[in-house]
Amino acid sequence: MVSAERSGTTDERTSELTASFSDTARALFAAGSAVDTLQAVVDLAVETIDGCDFASIFVVKGDEVTTPAGTDPVVAEVDVAQHQAGEGPGPDAIAQGGTVYAEDLADDQRWISFGPVAAAAGVRSALAIRLLADESTRGAALCLYARYPQAFGVLDRAKGVILAAMAGLALTAAEAHDDEVRDTLQAALTTREMIGQAQGILMERERISADSAFDILRRASQHLNVKLRQVAQNLVETGERPETGEKHDPD
Repeated sequence: MVSAERSGTTDERTSELTASFSDTARALFAAGSAVDTLQAVVDLAVETIDGCDFASIFVVKGDEVTTPAGTDPVVAEVDVAQHQAGEGPGPDAIAQGGTVYAEDLADDQRWISFGPVAAAAGVRSALAIRLLADESTRGAALCLYARYPQAFGVLDRAKGVILAAMAGLALTAAEAHDDEVRDTLQAALTTREMIGQAQGILMERERISADSAFDILRRASQHLNVKLRQVAQNLVETGERPETGEKHDPD
């Protein structure tokens, strides 16, 4: 049987690859968080790579291996088997910094311990590509698995490389976005805490409600033309009542 990738002309295959690249970029950069991006990577692998039945993100940190994203429970089993055996396409891709392809895991002399375990789990072919991005992905690889031997042709392998490259970039962007969100939330919590302390001081000192105390801070912010957080911080640090510009402000 002639596969679809072999039946087309070189130009047709190149056009398909280019279209795949564009579609993949749009999908991954729209994924959202780092976790969402990882899941989008493996989902796209199964959807766009003809020979791929299962996919996972294989991550090694110290003595532990994790599968933060996968398309089937079998990928976690196979990923753990690689780590336990100390061999396999995933570890080799990470160590060598490239692409590792196994046509038939049942008879691959590179991994005599891992291969039979993978085959027994229903995985015969594997393609692993290291994710290249920053420090956080140096121990990660995109692992593509197939039920049948020799499942990944030339075009499939090219798509896998493109997907892994785009995944690394998208993951870096997503992690940066996650960091930005965390920083924003932390800043918001710090501001809320500072304002709460200032409100508490005014409430205790002037025997007023929380709403009235907040209103004083708000009016002072407008009068002094500074941020509300700065008004609150000054009150907490100095104990001085902020000026609101109103004649009835007490001395």
